[in-house]
Amino acid sequence: MYEHYSQPLISVGAYLKRQGLHAAAAVLMIAGSLFLGMAGYHWLEGLSWTDALVNAAMILGGMGPVNALQTRAGKVFASFYALYSGIVFLIAAGVVFAPAFHRFLHKFHLEEEPKDPS
Repeated sequence: MYEHYSQPLISVGAYLKRQGLHAAAAVLMIAGSLFLGMAGYHWLEGLSWTDALVNAAMILGGMGPVNALQTRAGKVFASFYALYSGIVFLIAAGVVFAPAFHRFLHKFHLEEEPKDPS
């Protein structure tokens, strides 16, 4: 997926396409996680889909739940969903920033002078 340091730097257009694909992957990851949270709140806590969306979005965004949790299953789910959400946020950020970071490092290595093997 990424070019080797000995290969030339890709064009700006190819880089933007790569960045777009990574952003789309992050959006899909977050959307799937949001749906997972909505399903858990809806089926385990008995919230409407709208209330489940609000609670899942708030936890995924790091703010915390809106509705008070009533069931033991809902509380356990919310605990693990909150931990999962923190990890998903970090992974999504890494996926989005990976192409830019790779391009920076690749360009940095291209500007180095080749070392004499002897």
